[in-house]
Amino acid sequence: MFNGFGIISLEGDLLMLFSDRITHINDLTDNEQRIAKYIENNLNAVSTMAIQTLASKTYTSHSAIVRFAKKLDYSGFRAMRQDISKDVQQNITKLNDVDANFPFSSTDSALDIAKNISDLTINAVKRTLAQISEKELNAAAAKIMESKRLVLFAIGDTQIRARGFQSKLVKINKFAIIAEEYSDESWTSVNLDENDLAIFLSYTGNSSNYLNLIKFLKQQKVPTLLITGNPDSQMIQYASQTISIIQNEYDIFKVSTFASQITFEYLLDTLFAIVYSQSYKKNLIKLQSNYNKLTSNDILDSIPKDKKRS
Repeated sequence: MFNGFGIISLEGDLLMLFSDRITHINDLTDNEQRIAKYIENNLNAVSTMAIQTLASKTYTSHSAIVRFAKKLDYSGFRAMRQDISKDVQQNITKLNDVDANFPFSSTDSALDIAKNISDLTINAVKRTLAQISEKELNAAAAKIMESKRLVLFAIGDTQIRARGFQSKLVKINKFAIIAEEYSDESWTSVNLDENDLAIFLSYTGNSSNYLNLIKFLKQQKVPTLLITGNPDSQMIQYASQTISIIQNEYDIFKVSTFASQITFEYLLDTLFAIVYSQSYKKNLIKLQSNYNKLTSNDILDSIPKDKKRS
């Protein structure tokens, strides 16, 4: 666990941008605060800097730098510098130009707002991509493919994204259930077993109801996948797998849930695409077969001849 705010994935690996680690860290000594401030203001330089140079620049010592790195859950300075270099290479530090909570003001023109929302969308996707690994994506996709039944726990705006995911899965003969469909998520949960998969979508990860449900599912040995934006969530310790993506979005004080919903939609679309790709040819053949059945029985309107591709 990472000093009270770590991200647990498949095997306890920490998946967090350096810029997010240094922003969320607490209880720094005066020396460590000086180190943190210097690094934040000089990321490009620090990404190739020797430890002795950093110690000199921050008026600290070699051992102080190592202790600081370990406080951020790195094995040492080299591992921390490697992550700093990744942030610099991926231009993570430049992805915060648009405030995710208030991406426009009353004085912005329509085109200004359109550009801000465009930038916010791109930034949110880039931040998400920078925080996920191939290993965890493949593991999550495998769980989805192997599950007998798939249940999605999501409320509010997030449930809209869950329904989009549900709709896509139907096309490949994978039927998912929205747990809250008839306000009976408790009864849905009690009927799941080790052959099923429960996916929890919760950006704040603070729902007491979801916490109780995921605890119960762990006791019943039901596989669970938690997708959240809160590395402090108590739900993490009970989930079989967690994908945690941090966006610069507040829990409550904001215009809307722009960044978090972009994250959910992007991740769910990505997982669907990975699942689809595992049986790509089979899915295409099945799509064509189903399409022919629907059109030949007048269930689905046929494509007009002049619209068909040669």
